[in-house]
Amino acid sequence: MDELHPGPLSTNEKSRISTPAAPAAIGPYSQAVRIGDFVYSSGQIALDPATGALVPGGIAEQTTRVMENLKAILSAAGSDLLRVVRTIVFLKNMNDFAAMNAVYARYLAPEGVVAPARSTVEVACLPRNALVEIEVIATV
Repeated sequence: MDELHPGPLSTNEKSRISTPAAPAAIGPYSQAVRIGDFVYSSGQIALDPATGALVPGGIAEQTTRVMENLKAILSAAGSDLLRVVRTIVFLKNMNDFAAMNAVYARYLAPEGVVAPARSTVEVACLPRNALVEIEVIATV
């Protein structure tokens, strides 16, 4: 250990967030990590937490499942969707933007709420051939 590499963070500085109400992590990552007063989620796709299967339907159904997964993760961290300050949205097809945005707005930007900062990008492929993946940063 040295100045550049002081060693592992204490559990008070970084903690793993995990809930069975959202899809389990299937690799070397956490559903989310809390550091101080912030929660950083991993990207969520439209997996049903009970079955592990991609939900049927199109972009609206998938975005709804993604938002429900994120809501469960944030709840486990002591936060909620109204405390989200930043999002990144990955779309398989930018033509799905309007339909995704309508669902996104219901969850993250209801009337009277300051919407989070956001980037949206089109990507060539998402895990399980999902149509949308969203990650968030929220306060606690």
